[in-house]
Amino acid sequence: MSPDAPGGSSAWPERFATVVRLALAPLICCWSGLFTADFVLSGYYTWPRTSRVFVLTITLIILAYEFVYREQRSRDVPGSEVQARKAVLYSCVIPYVVGVGLLLLLVAVRF
Repeated sequence: MSPDAPGGSSAWPERFATVVRLALAPLICCWSGLFTADFVLSGYYTWPRTSRVFVLTITLIILAYEFVYREQRSRDVPGSEVQARKAVLYSCVIPYVVGVGLLLLLVAVRF
């Protein structure tokens, strides 16, 4: 099977990028929003917890930039920068805000 054929090895990176953008990044960002909101609302600020949130934040920035934004920018499509920003918004920022909102909703229902 040639690499240029459908289903060949050249299709693998595009499929992987799509899975990351549509499934993996939103799940990670939503969970991270929950975790970060829990840290902020808990009032229990120790160095180990603070460092975990700091590393998590850096990891999210790297995920959004390397695996979502740059992947969308690498496509040879006119307007790819706008498309890349929208991909980051829909795949990373909105799920993160949803995660924070879910924790706030859980806190409001509990009390």
